[in-house]
Amino acid sequence: MELPLYKKTNPSVSVILPTFNRGYVIDRAINSVVQQTYKDWELIIVDDGSTDDTFEIINGYIEKFDNFRFIKHSNRRPPLSTNTGIQASCGKFLTFLGSDDEYKKEHLAIRVSFMEQNRNVDLIHGGVEIVGNPFVKDKNDLSRQIHLSDCIIGGTFFGKRKVFFDLEGFKNINYSEDSDFYERAVLKFKVQKVGFPTYIYHRDSPDSICDRV
Repeated sequence: MELPLYKKTNPSVSVILPTFNRGYVIDRAINSVVQQTYKDWELIIVDDGSTDDTFEIINGYIEKFDNFRFIKHSNRRPPLSTNTGIQASCGKFLTFLGSDDEYKKEHLAIRVSFMEQNRNVDLIHGGVEIVGNPFVKDKNDLSRQIHLSDCIIGGTFFGKRKVFFDLEGFKNINYSEDSDFYERAVLKFKVQKVGFPTYIYHRDSPDSICDRV
């Protein structure tokens, strides 16, 4: 039996935000969660060994909000940091946010409503607005570029808790762990793509992971 981490209630949604040396931009991501119209959430920030001022920035939020949690470990790469957040989560639904991305204010509300109205669906993805270069390397052929509309964007995953635990999270692979997770999920769960573009995916960051492959 899982024991609650909160005295009164457990949050409905766990937002997992992995980060590494993004102190210069992480306020944008955090504030987009704080400003959500849907309020029954927790934010789990997993610091993958940052050496900048990330903790000083986040500490200000931790002192103000009791539904923030901060975890820091040595540098282990994004998939394992995301899995750390999954293991620490309490929510009925789990979702994600890149530390250089942001949500529109209705992002969580729309997704919770969709899941409650479509109880046979286990996991949804999609619904993204792209800022910057919309092309990334094809996971099947790194020499060619494909449009992000043809990709699985892990930040847009929003699903039932059991999906992430049954699949044991994300695999620690070099590139496109999101599509790997999706490919495993569709074999076992009901997965659906949605179109409401409320996840803002910033491809204009100077240290974008997609550009380092």
